[in-house]
Amino acid sequence: MNPKENVKHYRRIFNGDGLVYFNCKVKQSDLCIGAEYNLKKQAEESIKKYRQQVEEYIRKQPVFLHSLEPVKPLPGAPEIINHMCRASAACGVGPMAAIAGAVSFYVAMDLICYTNELVVENGGDIYIVGKRERVVGIYAGQSALTGKIGVKISPDTLPVSICTSSGTVGHSLSFGSADAAVVLSKDACLADAAATAAGNMIRSRNDVEKTLNKLKMIPGITGILIIIGEDVGVWGNIELVSL
Repeated sequence: MNPKENVKHYRRIFNGDGLVYFNCKVKQSDLCIGAEYNLKKQAEESIKKYRQQVEEYIRKQPVFLHSLEPVKPLPGAPEIINHMCRASAACGVGPMAAIAGAVSFYVAMDLICYTNELVVENGGDIYIVGKRERVVGIYAGQSALTGKIGVKISPDTLPVSICTSSGTVGHSLSFGSADAAVVLSKDACLADAAATAAGNMIRSRNDVEKTLNKLKMIPGITGILIIIGEDVGVWGNIELVSL
């Protein structure tokens, strides 16, 4: 299955009721957004704004783009850059490991003045705002669990970010073999960076427990789900449901 088909399948299993969904694509950024109204124009303007900030910053500090280790931001860096650097430092990964979560979060912050209910999905990383219960389906590649389980998100946990890394699905860089490493946090950059760290650590089912034990010590992480084949590891505030 190619990356575009992965995205289409994933988006079929995360859509929620009561929202108008629209896609926004700006260069490499490809977001699916659900809101009470069609906010495509506002969303595209927001994506362009944050992409420009990141692109201009990379020209000043090229190592930011390729580093696989935390990077100290330059003085005067935009908040999205500082946020990514803080998250990556907490998880021991490069700052671009937090880019999808960062874009989903900052775009959501721009749109929330227009809608009370909002779901922003960016490459499998989701930021949810609102007062309605949601269920996020888990896409884990060739695992038999794909499309069969989901994470129930209760209103009292919102807003929340649900970010996923995989060593077997998509084109994102991962050094592990997890079919899905899912992390929940109120901090979208932290969730994204931590999901990358978790995905990198999973080489076999024997790595699941130690990965959970390591990541749960990072302040701000509220839940972790790891899937490798038919093996599942769970920690924290995660309620799994059958789809």
